[in-house]
Amino acid sequence: MKYLILVSFCFLISCAQITLEPSDFAWPIETVLNIDEKGFINESRYSISTNVIDLFYAETNDSTSFKNESVRLIRDTKGYYYMIASGFKNVYLFSANDGKFVLTNKFFVSEFGLDLPAFNQRKPNIELLEGEKHLVFIDSNGIKGEE
Repeated sequence: MKYLILVSFCFLISCAQITLEPSDFAWPIETVLNIDEKGFINESRYSISTNVIDLFYAETNDSTSFKNESVRLIRDTKGYYYMIASGFKNVYLFSANDGKFVLTNKFFVSEFGLDLPAFNQRKPNIELLEGEKHLVFIDSNGIKGEE
């Protein structure tokens, strides 16, 4: 019995001590994902699938505003996910937790909403564009100055 307790204790300690660093979770480019009729986006390359109806409701106060839209999604070096869609005034920052995307923060970027939002990876930041025009750099803490 003492041997079993000792082995279990050693196993728990050794598992808790593993840290793989440095790690870089960034995607090289954004992914543009069309929303299906049930409100889901799906990216098989990165194994991502989630329902975005609540995201569109949070932005527009309209639970049907997701129809015929797409979401722009990119992941930064720390593993945070940035989402935006045409007409959005905010960039939404999510973390993955227990099989869910959890809103971590949102950043106001436009009084009237963006027509052609796009993301670029600019380590350690994410660049937000309107069409081809640079708007701001963003990281998980917020909007950054020019870099």
